[in-house]
Amino acid sequence: MELANYIETAMKSILKNPIYEVLSEIKITKILKQSNFVKREVGYPPFQIILHFLYMLIMQKRQSTFIKNSDKAYGKDVYYRFIKEKRYNWRKLLLLSATEILKKIKPLHKNGEYRLLIIDDTVEPKRGKFIEGTCKYIWSNKEHRSINALNIVSLNYADSHSTFQLDFSIKMNDSKRKSTSEFTAKLHHRSNAYQRKSEIIKGKNILALEMLERALDNGIDADYLLVDSWYAKPNFIKEANTLGMPVIARLPNNKLIWNFKGKYKTLNAIYDSLKNIRHKYSGKHGKISYKYFDSVLEHAVLGKVKLVFLHTGKDLLVFISTDISISGKEILETYKKRWNIEQGYKDLRLLFGLGKEENRIYEALIGKITLSMFTYNIVSYINRIKHEPQTLGELFRDLECELETLAISMQLFIQILTKISEIQNVVKDNKDLLQIIAVISAFTQKELGFMCES
Repeated sequence: MELANYIETAMKSILKNPIYEVLSEIKITKILKQSNFVKREVGYPPFQIILHFLYMLIMQKRQSTFIKNSDKAYGKDVYYRFIKEKRYNWRKLLLLSATEILKKIKPLHKNGEYRLLIIDDTVEPKRGKFIEGTCKYIWSNKEHRSINALNIVSLNYADSHSTFQLDFSIKMNDSKRKSTSEFTAKLHHRSNAYQRKSEIIKGKNILALEMLERALDNGIDADYLLVDSWYAKPNFIKEANTLGMPVIARLPNNKLIWNFKGKYKTLNAIYDSLKNIRHKYSGKHGKISYKYFDSVLEHAVLGKVKLVFLHTGKDLLVFISTDISISGKEILETYKKRWNIEQGYKDLRLLFGLGKEENRIYEALIGKITLSMFTYNIVSYINRIKHEPQTLGELFRDLECELETLAISMQLFIQILTKISEIQNVVKDNKDLLQIIAVISAFTQKELGFMCES
């Protein structure tokens, strides 16, 4: 054992797996137990399987390619069974791991830097007729038409440097391809999978508030909640305020939704009535110049709120803040950070496999989307704690190269030692060589989780 300890100590200082290090930092083993990822009497450890999925996503390898190229990969049925397991609480895995990551970066926050929660939804095209949770007609802002797709409502955390995925729900409308009663899996009403399936018919505002409440209950700290005009309804904002989250949002210019107290009730009427101050401030966003001003108004449901009226020369945009102590400029600068989530969606699709789940079973879709977001969070954290942060794309390529190089190099090194051990005189002269090979091989498997063929 003394020799093994010496070898492991020497290897730890050289063989460093950035992914494994982060998982150890956030105490992933404890999180897996809390999320019901518990190994049965027969089977493989959930941690090891999740580690393999992380490698597949980071190295952008299909499951079949990973199995073919890795000596320590499991059979394809192991991975398929894992992602559709009904017992696992995927939501808890994502939220608890993100909470631990945010605790790690908390000391890095600067005074005056706002920490933000952002609610938004994205549309993932799905052509298959039998993919559970998809709908025939979901509006796509990207394609400017209704498409066959999966609608994902998500809650995200953002500050001036990083974005992290906290939670998500799938929303199904009346154009659903399959009702929940027709889904493949027959679920026990107390299972985690059943709870996840039952939320799919809820409204987006309800799903968003439930995600917000879960995040706050888990100790997520933030200064403001940002939402776009779809969620900006008086009752939604009131509920968020009741949970203790001030809201900054862009308002829909809809007189049926937004009516204020006083002589001038609609947004257009209020803007026209304040013509003496409406050119008070000016700004520029890219090539677009604009004028703006802010005013405190009374609303029947929300009480006193601050509105910021921004005019580009063509369009009038109105923003609301339930915190009336901040300036109009701060409201605009803070709301701009809502676009962090759009970059996050773009990175998830391009780098982390979002939208490429290739599975029609609802439970498996939840598992694969969670793994994409979980991997995104791990890579974002690595980027945050680096002394010279990169774009996620640059870091992603570096990690991909680093992991493959480590795995291939260690595999070749062990093969060389094994060949040496087959020489009779060497083994005769050094009886510890076989033990050294065994220790190096076991430790490499533990630290990397897989081995690659060159």
